[in-house]
Amino acid sequence: MTERLPHEKGFHVSWDQLHRDARALAWRLDGKGPGEGGVWRAVVGITRGGLVPAMIVSRELDIRVVDTISVKSYSHQAQAPEAKVTKSPQGDLMRDGEGILIVDDLVDTGKTLELVRRLYPRAHFATVYAKPKGKPLVDTYVTEVSQDTWIFFPWDMALQYVQPYRGTD
Repeated sequence: MTERLPHEKGFHVSWDQLHRDARALAWRLDGKGPGEGGVWRAVVGITRGGLVPAMIVSRELDIRVVDTISVKSYSHQAQAPEAKVTKSPQGDLMRDGEGILIVDDLVDTGKTLELVRRLYPRAHFATVYAKPKGKPLVDTYVTEVSQDTWIFFPWDMALQYVQPYRGTD
């Protein structure tokens, strides 16, 4: 059997599916913050993939303080040898991370979350999707996918016709 290309074991996520899954993430986080009544102080989205889920979570939980942290760990479809922060959130907001909800679309190997967790050890880490290698670094997630599955997010896709796998007559 020949080895599959990344797109051949793909999990295609539509905008609707991502929205439903991010709302499900918010519901799991509702009332779980360390503040009075289980509230969170802020949401921090990990750019770029965490921006859309962070916005949906912040809307669903009525969290008005939203910031970002930019971490580069991928170059196209290949992981970089080392993740690095290219833009930090406000230091006076973050402190050690207590009460902060850090949101990303996916945890893959965990390199990104490992770096961010070192910076903000008391933050709560939430992702919409989780792969087995990175799952131990996440506090809350919605859907687990296999390590060898490539997730195609809606912002990476264009609508076009695709030939069926079988029955092309």
